[in-house]
Amino acid sequence: MKKFLRQNGLVLLIIAALLSVLIGVGAAFSKGNADPLSNAVNTLLSPVRNGVSAAVDWAEGVYTYVFRYGEIQDELDQLQSQVAQLEEQVRAGEEAIRENNQLRKLLGLQERRRDFVFEAAKVTGRSTSNWESTLTLSKGSSAGLALGNCVVSETGVLVGVVTELGDNWATVSSIINVDIEMGGLVSRTLSAGILEGDFDLMTQGKLKLNYLPTGAQLVSGDRVLTSGKGDVYPSGLAVGRVEGVFSDPSGQSRYAVVDPDVKLDSLIEVFVIKEFELVE
Repeated sequence: MKKFLRQNGLVLLIIAALLSVLIGVGAAFSKGNADPLSNAVNTLLSPVRNGVSAAVDWAEGVYTYVFRYGEIQDELDQLQSQVAQLEEQVRAGEEAIRENNQLRKLLGLQERRRDFVFEAAKVTGRSTSNWESTLTLSKGSSAGLALGNCVVSETGVLVGVVTELGDNWATVSSIINVDIEMGGLVSRTLSAGILEGDFDLMTQGKLKLNYLPTGAQLVSGDRVLTSGKGDVYPSGLAVGRVEGVFSDPSGQSRYAVVDPDVKLDSLIEVFVIKEFELVE
């Protein structure tokens, strides 16, 4: 060792002096910047510090989420409850508007036909097939309904006739059902005939005005009403409009195909005419 120092002492001294000068110059020019050793250490430690900081932030986020999860869930439940209440209010408002409009129309019908005594009933069922077209109502004989009562919409459009009856229910043969038969009248020409259901036409949602007079001049769009002929059904109820006039296969009589005014699929509530005055 002594031999090494004797041989290289001068070189080591020169190296040490140069290092001192370089460090001093570097410190003078850095003006407050970190010395090279500190800079190297911090450069190595910086990614570690960043990773630790990110992990701490993530842990704090998870803690906050877990801590507030119950609170957030309660707020969500409250919001869902409020939405459900608002939707119910909207439905109630729409139903009130519908009923109000329906009553206005019914009052108009009652003004025109003061002789009618009505019973309102809900449509609780319907059957539409190749063999029948019927409705089931929520009221029956206990509410004063009787077989043969005409059933109309709030505007006085004919829906059908009561054909079966229970204490709290009734079956209505719709205007297009094959067992329907009543007097009909074309309002423009006063041409009279018999309104009848027909199997083929029932599948199309239509019916016949049969046995028209030979000279009857009907055109598409003519309005058809009940005639009241036979004093069984009220007169003047709207039935529908003429779609076309045809001859039967024998060529001996003519009939009109009638497109009903009533929309059977959309009926919610109907009105049964329990009493009416006969028109002489």
